[in-house]
Order: sequence, then structure tokens, then C-alpha cells
Amino acid sequence: MNILVLNGPNLQLLGTREPELYGVETLESIRTRMEERAGELAEQLDEPIGLEFRQSNHEGDLVDWIGAAPGQADGLVINPAAYTHTSLALADALKAVADRVPAVEVHLTSIQAREPVRHASLTAPACIGQIAGFGGLGYVLALEALVDALSST
Repeated sequence: MNILVLNGPNLQLLGTREPELYGVETLESIRTRMEERAGELAEQLDEPIGLEFRQSNHEGDLVDWIGAAPGQADGLVINPAAYTHTSLALADALKAVADRVPAVEVHLTSIQAREPVRHASLTAPACIGQIAGFGGLGYVLALEALVDALSST
């Protein structure tokens, strides 16, 4: 099982960017947590789980990666960051591959507890679920939910 983990704009700054809001955990430490959990899940399923972790500040990169995912990834964990609230292009890309590459959206903070402009997600309707407000743990929870969904099909 191959899982693509996509991270949107400014997430490379985790650990130093507004730590009072986003915490001090870095994107690299989140990646490590996900890899450890993927190893545990792989043992339970007796099936390897590969993670490919990417980050870009450019919307087009994310759209391209989503479009190329069928045939390369079985599922997708995505933190679109600010593009969550603005990108019809990402929403359309996710919808275009949803039948072949299901996605779980993740956010470090609760978007409902943030400014009103952040309450709506354009990308969540194209995903099988959304996890928000649990910091870096949310990525691990998204991985677990996605692996469970993929194992059930």
C-alpha cells in the first residue's frame, strides 16, 4: 500500500511559524511519526505501507501531484493549508481522482475555531474525511483512517 502525503504552503515553516498556534513540532518530526505508525500498521496488516511525503508552496505542484497519483498511490493524506479555503483547482483535482485515490484532509488547528474565512473547506467534499485540531497527531490519525478505509475495500 502506497500513501502520498501532500503538504501545502508554509508548512515547511512548522516549528517556528506561530508556535502558539501551530505548535513546535516540525514537518520532519510529523513525517517521522507517520513513518513509525505506518510500520506498525504494516505489521498488523502483514502488508508493506510506503509513504511519500511532499511539500510545496505552489498550488500547481499540488495539483500535478494529485493528478499523477493514480497508479502510483493507493491513498492520499493532504494538508492543503491556506489552499483549503481558496483552491477550486485542488478541489477539482481531488474529485478527479477520488474514485481511484481516496484522500483524507488534515489540519493542525481546528479550522472551525479560527477566523470565519477559514471555516469553509473547498477541498473536504472531495475527501473521505477530515481531521482537524489535533496538531501533528492529526496526520497519524489521518493515516490510520485512510489505511482502514483502503483495507476495507
